[in-house]
Amino acid sequence: MGKLDDLKKNLRGLGEVAVAFSGGVDSTFLLKVAHDVLGDKVLALTAASVFIPRSELEAAKKFCEENKIRQIIFEADVLSIEGIKDNPAERCYLCKRELFKNFLRLAEDKILVEGSNKDDEGDYRPGMKALAELKIKSPLREVGLYKSEIRTLSEELNLSTWNKPSMACLASRFVYGEKLTAEKLSKVEAAEEFLSGAGFNKLRVRVHGNLARIEILPEDFSKLMTERGELVDKLKSLGFDYVTLDLQGYRVGSMNEPLKI
Repeated sequence: MGKLDDLKKNLRGLGEVAVAFSGGVDSTFLLKVAHDVLGDKVLALTAASVFIPRSELEAAKKFCEENKIRQIIFEADVLSIEGIKDNPAERCYLCKRELFKNFLRLAEDKILVEGSNKDDEGDYRPGMKALAELKIKSPLREVGLYKSEIRTLSEELNLSTWNKPSMACLASRFVYGEKLTAEKLSKVEAAEEFLSGAGFNKLRVRVHGNLARIEILPEDFSKLMTERGELVDKLKSLGFDYVTLDLQGYRVGSMNEPLKI
C-alpha cells in the first residue's frame, strides 16, 4: 500500500473533517483527497488576513467553487493578536495558535486537519508547537509524505498547484523585531506581485527597514539585471529607499538564518 492509499485510509477513519485550507500546494492536495474520500463530509476553512496575499485568497475560493466544496472564510485580525505587531521570533506560534482556535470553533464538530508535511519537521517552525498544543491532526505528516511526493501526486490528480511555488505568510518577509503594519505588508505584497508579473517564479522580497532584499533563483539574476531600472523604480515608488539582490538567491526561511536554533 502506497502513501496515497495510507492517506485515504487515514481520512476515511476520521469520518468528517474540516480542512485548514490556504490554497497552497499541501492544503490543496489534502482537501482534494479528503473530498474524494469523504465527499460532503468535508468542510474547507480559510482565514483572510493582511498576512495573506489577496491572490492566494481568490485562488482558494475558486478551487472550492470549482470542486463544489463548502468553504467558510473568516476575517482574521492577526495584527490584534497580542505580541504579533512586535514581530518576535515566536510570531508564527502566536499567530497559528489563535488562527487554529478559530478553526476549531468553526469546525462544526468535525475533526480539524491541516496540511503540514514531513519536510516541515525541519527548519525553525514554532507554528508546529501550536498545532501540537491544540492537538491538530496532520494527515500528510502522519503518513510520511514529503513535499516532492505531494507535488508528484498533485500532478497525477491534475491539480494546478502541483508546481506552484511555496508560499509563506507575508509577515515572514520582515526581519524579526521590526514592527508589522498593514501598510508595510501591503507594500511587500505589491512588490512581489510586480516581480511575479515580470516573469520571476520563485521569489521573496525581504524587508530590512527601508531596504528591500530580493531573493530570486540564481539563474534569473541576469534577467533581473537587464530589467533592474524598471524594478528599482517600482520598488522605490512603493516606499523602499534601497533595493538589493541577495547573491545567495531564493531560499525558504532566510530570516531564520541569524537565529541560534
